[in-house]
Amino acid sequence: MSARLSVRLARLLNMVPFFLANPGLSAAEAAQELGVTTTTLMTDLNQLWMCGLPGYGPGDLIDLSFSEESIEVTFSAGIDRPLRLTSTEATALLVALRSLTSMPGMVDPSAAQSAIAKIEDAAGSAAANVPRSSTSETDANTAIGPAAAAVRAALRNQHALELTYYSASRDAVSERIVDPIRTVLIDDHTYVQAWCRRAEGVRLFRFDRIDRAVELAEPSRPPQDAPQDDSFEIFNDDPSLPQARLRIAPGYAWVMDYYPMTQIGADDDGSIVVTMRFATQAWMTRLTLGFGESIEVLGPPELRRSVADRARSALTAYSLLE
Repeated sequence: MSARLSVRLARLLNMVPFFLANPGLSAAEAAQELGVTTTTLMTDLNQLWMCGLPGYGPGDLIDLSFSEESIEVTFSAGIDRPLRLTSTEATALLVALRSLTSMPGMVDPSAAQSAIAKIEDAAGSAAANVPRSSTSETDANTAIGPAAAAVRAALRNQHALELTYYSASRDAVSERIVDPIRTVLIDDHTYVQAWCRRAEGVRLFRFDRIDRAVELAEPSRPPQDAPQDDSFEIFNDDPSLPQARLRIAPGYAWVMDYYPMTQIGADDDGSIVVTMRFATQAWMTRLTLGFGESIEVLGPPELRRSVADRARSALTAYSLLE
């Protein structure tokens, strides 16, 4: 399930108890409370109207009375009642929560540990397949670094942040002030999504690349029209940067999962040809040399010369040691 669908599903599940607790709200009032547009709200209500219990006939589906002026739930199909966890569901939920606590900055560790304890107590035998957290595990999971703690505090207090951040694509450390929006999890890495005042755009900052974070007293004010959807581009192609052309040996295609490469061809022996933007020649030279014969630089010529010169220097240094 994509992140966009997951967010919408959570919103739909929240709507029934929300409208039961707040009957008669107008579409504009409800949209503001739920943080969506009126158009999105009405689309969700039309979708919700066709959901319910197996059978999917009268008395099974969620029943709503809604218009622009008033929204009410006339039949909840049981969504307003608390659910009982099965053994499989309790186990999956506990495993997921414990995984989240190991990812710095993704969740409030103390809140996650509290939820784990409550599920373990409530589920009883259902949680028997999942080892209970020891005190040492709890302490390890609850401890987060000062940078992650500052980011979480800024998000909680809706304050701006001053970051010292390492950009892997540019191989540079920079200082910047950002207006944090939320944290997101992408490919097992936690990011803070924020409006970068220097770049004048929404950017993702990976937690383990934040060297320093300071919560500022000023409020976080990302522009109203700042894009905040759930489709993220981790690597944006910057045509102002030089582009390397590389040949990756058979069996090393996994490299493309870790670096922003674009495949442009393939050879009969199974090797692939890719392109990759880079900020500094020195960084790209180190990267390609680190893979030895697994990656061959095809261009540009100045990068090929840099790699060859660096390799010769290394060989010379080794020969002097003999």
